[in-house]
Amino acid sequence: MRTILSVLKEGAEAPDFTLPDQNGDPVTLADLRGRTVVLYFYPRADTPGCTIQACGVRDHAGDYEATGATVIGVSPDPQSAVARFAEKHSLRFPLLADEDHAVAEAYGVWGEKHMYGKTYWGVSRSSFIIDSEGRIAKVLPKISPKTHDGDILAALAVAQA
Repeated sequence: MRTILSVLKEGAEAPDFTLPDQNGDPVTLADLRGRTVVLYFYPRADTPGCTIQACGVRDHAGDYEATGATVIGVSPDPQSAVARFAEKHSLRFPLLADEDHAVAEAYGVWGEKHMYGKTYWGVSRSSFIIDSEGRIAKVLPKISPKTHDGDILAALAVAQA
């Protein structure tokens, strides 16, 4: 029986990956070395919480740009669903399709979940700040969609201080 995986720890090397974005273009984490990356995992495109979170990132694009951070969202949805989500909500930052959830597993955010008396497998909403050298600088597990941007921007400010 599978159990919930362990979330990666701060200071660990961020696992590299290549996934398609909403346009079908491959995005490789290693190509972003030299930049700070905010990698956030969300359970499912176009659901209420995920929409709040993604639109928050969209609305705070200038704040993220001011910190020099690149924001990337990852979900276990197929690329077509991610594309529809991005188009519907004018999301101009990379949203990646991790359809086989291999990247979510590598980051320790894929596991057993419980809701309304049902048990299923899915992504635990979590965010990672990856430093310019490819190491995990901050882990924000079980982050709230409503406070996501404030929490991430505060963590970025501390990291840059």
